[in-house]
Amino acid sequence: MIGRTHPVPVQADGSVIAFTLNGEPAAVPVPPTRRLIDVLRQDLLLTGTKIGCEIGRCGACMVLVDGKPVNACLTMMYQIEGRRVTTIEGIAGSPDALHAVQRAFLEEGGFQCGYCTPGMIVSAAALLAERPDPTDGEIIEALSGNLCRCTGYGGILRAVRRAAAIGREAGAHG
Repeated sequence: MIGRTHPVPVQADGSVIAFTLNGEPAAVPVPPTRRLIDVLRQDLLLTGTKIGCEIGRCGACMVLVDGKPVNACLTMMYQIEGRRVTTIEGIAGSPDALHAVQRAFLEEGGFQCGYCTPGMIVSAAALLAERPDPTDGEIIEALSGNLCRCTGYGGILRAVRRAAAIGREAGAHG
């Protein structure tokens, strides 16, 4: 992140938005009303967060802001000043690691084309952080803001259930 955000040239209007991105401090010289999705993908080259509907209905652009899932296409940069943003690139905490949800999606075939997968994983990770052993109803509700046109959701539900099991196993052994 340092190479992407420092040194910080100031915009003509003087705007520099400071926040934490994937665990690292970031300061981005952008207009406060610029969309988070555009800054992530175009300025910071974090293209794992996808652009889908651009009106907050598909969930392809889901990121965590202070641990809560939000649509990056509906989030303006001024809304993240001083906050923690986690993208799919930072969900595991380390570039060399897989989050339990990422591992489970691989093991259970929780994706087909993969376009919705980053948003699904981000939403599922937020759910499991809050409810480590969710019911199927809770999983379905937590993923209700994420649309998949390929899988039929069977593999996705299996993956979230498997991620919960991975979390229980880690808790029992950790």
